[in-house]
Parts: sequence; structure tokens; C-alpha cells
Amino acid sequence: MKKNDKLNKWLWKWHVISGLVSLPFVMILAITGGIYLFKDNYEANLQREVREVAVQRKTMSYQDQLQKARSQTDFPIDAMVLPNKKNEATKFISGSFGTKSTLYLNPGTGRATGEIPESTTDMFKVRKLHGELWMGGFGTKIVELVASWLIVLLITGLYIWWPSGKFKWKGFFIVRTGQGKRTFFRDLHAVTAIWFSGLLIMILLGGLPWTDVFGGSFKWVQQVTNTGFPDSWQGRGLTSTVNGKTLALDLMVKKAEQLKLSGEVSITLPKSETGVYSISNNPRNPIQMEIYQFDQYSGRKLVHNDWSDIGILMQGRLFFMAFHQGQFGAWNKWLMLFAAFMLLTLSIGAIFSYSLRKKKGWGIPKVPARFQIGKGILVMIVVLGVIFPLFGFSVLLILILELFGGKTRQRRIS
Repeated sequence: MKKNDKLNKWLWKWHVISGLVSLPFVMILAITGGIYLFKDNYEANLQREVREVAVQRKTMSYQDQLQKARSQTDFPIDAMVLPNKKNEATKFISGSFGTKSTLYLNPGTGRATGEIPESTTDMFKVRKLHGELWMGGFGTKIVELVASWLIVLLITGLYIWWPSGKFKWKGFFIVRTGQGKRTFFRDLHAVTAIWFSGLLIMILLGGLPWTDVFGGSFKWVQQVTNTGFPDSWQGRGLTSTVNGKTLALDLMVKKAEQLKLSGEVSITLPKSETGVYSISNNPRNPIQMEIYQFDQYSGRKLVHNDWSDIGILMQGRLFFMAFHQGQFGAWNKWLMLFAAFMLLTLSIGAIFSYSLRKKKGWGIPKVPARFQIGKGILVMIVVLGVIFPLFGFSVLLILILELFGGKTRQRRIS
């Protein structure tokens, strides 16, 4: 493929500008993402005294444990997690996400071994830095904008990297080591990006659904196309027939054990007298997700949903989000850590490659004044702007600044 030299310079210009702006944030995301992969390992060691208890000969009923737990916390208890080991403290959950708090109860004594609000943990702070830069909703939008531009950087970088002359392995797929520092770091940046571009796209697809604008738009499309979770997954529209006394939690535990669900299994408590019991799991592989809804008085199964009931867009979202978090096992976690390391490597390569250039001022590649982008590029920008609204907004802002800057330069000349 013969490259258009003017287009190459134009793409290179915006690749450099967007790269300079994005790089600090990309490095923060790579470092914090790599750390957060080991959340479970870190917290299991740090919270061992709270999570583990001496094995008891006799334990309290789960219903009694629930009452004891309620008397030892200021938060309303929403769910209980089934213990997997005899030395595990029983976990009672309040709230979700940032408001989540977990109370650990000794099943033998009925005493709380500790209560851990999610927002007080070290890994919560790492996650906040990774997803919000510790700046709340504004920070989330910055992360989303950077993620959107990263996709553009990969696309423009591919065109810039594409050989215009005779193809050679060195410099395109292999880093050259004997042609000076500038060439080495240029290759370190470009070659690393090429080898891992597909993986980086998958990681970005796993992270973008958490964002505000793109994530909100994605959820809206799911609702309109009915490709998200079915209403029954959240228990909407399901009610229990009020009839005497609510079933004891122990009976629901027996039902949950009989279901033999994979991963961590939770029992969500009824929220009202007509509410329902829910039994669900949190497996490594989202394909194994299941949820059962039961009448809280009779124990009758009302609905059972599994992966096949989830819409196609939500299935894709869950898969990429699980991959992003390294949920599929050790291989996935170490692959994500390696990807974070390579993202840092290509970022460092870009910084040194840029700083070692022989340049004046900022060293931004110059584009011929009469250059006009083709219709194909324009359509691609519009499509990306629609898919990633914050990217589209940033492009409009750039165009306005470019137009204003052009008029200012004309006035100076005249």
C-alpha cells in the first residue's frame, strides 16, 4: 500500500499532539490497573484476622447469625455470602459498589470479627485513581477521553508505522538496537504498540463500559434494543405471596447448596414483605452466571435466569469487563499485568523518541497549508465521534481552535 505523504504528516501531527496530552494519564492507568489486578490477593492477606476464625464444633444457625449481625452494624444487611471453608467467618453485605460494607461474623460465637467498608480499603483508593483520577465525575470523563483517544492513537499509529518502501522485519516487527538511541526508542514505541494493539483494544473495550458518557450511551442502547439483563434478573415484577412467616435463612442456604453454583454464592434478602429471596453466583467466567428467585414464604422457585437469558450486548460487555479485570484465571491476570507493563514500555519509548528528536519548539510535524483530508478520513472521524462522544466533542473543540488560530495568523500577516 502506497502511503499519502501529506496524509501521513497530518496523522503524525495529531498522533504526536494527542500522545503528548494522553501519555501521563496512560501511565497512571497502566500502573494502577496492574496493581488492582491483585486486589483479592492483597486483601486476603491484609484482612486474614477478620476473615478467618477458629473451626468451631458447633455453629449458630444462619438465621441467628443474621440477627446477631444486624445488632452489630449500623447498615441494613442486604445479602449473605455462603462460606466455602469451615474456618471462614460468615460475610454479611450491606450496599454495593462504593457504599458496600462487609461485616464478618464468627459463626460459633455470634461476635463480629470486624466490619470493612469498601471505601476505606487501599484497593478502593487504587480503583478510584484508575477510574476517576481521584476527581469524581470529572476525572471519569478525563479517563474516558483518554481511552477514546488511545483507540485513535492506535489507528493513526498503524498508518504512520506502515512501511512506505521496501518491507523489512527490523524496525517494523523487531526493535533495532544498533542505530542510536532515537531509533531504538522509536522502535520500542512503535513495535511494542503493533504487537499488542489487538490486546490493547480488548482492554479498552473492557474499560469503556464503566465510563459516564460512552457507558451511559451503551446502557441506553441496551435498553432500547432489549439486549441487556432481563427484568427478572434484578427481581423486577416479581413478588412473594404474603402467607404467614418468612422462611428461615437456613432453608435458603440448603437450596443454594443443592444448586451447586460455581464461584462465590450469595443470598440476597427480601427488601419488603412482598420481596423475594435471590440466590446468585459470581464466577470467574461470566458464562457460568446464574440467578434464582424464590417466594420468601413458600420457598417456591419463581424464576431461574442464566447466561442464555442475557442480551447479546450485555454478554459482550460482561465478557470484556471480566477479561479487563483478569477474572478468567491466572493466565488472564498475568496477561493483563504483562499488557500493563507493555503499555508503560511503549509510553516510555514515545517520551524518549520525542525528546531525542532534532526539533525546534515543540517539534510538532508540519503539514502543508493546502492539505485537505479526504472523505474517507472525515467519515471515520464522524463515526468515531458518534461512538465515542467525548472524542467527538474534543475534535469539534480542536476544529474551533484551529479555525480561530488560522484567522489570527491571517490578521498578523496582513
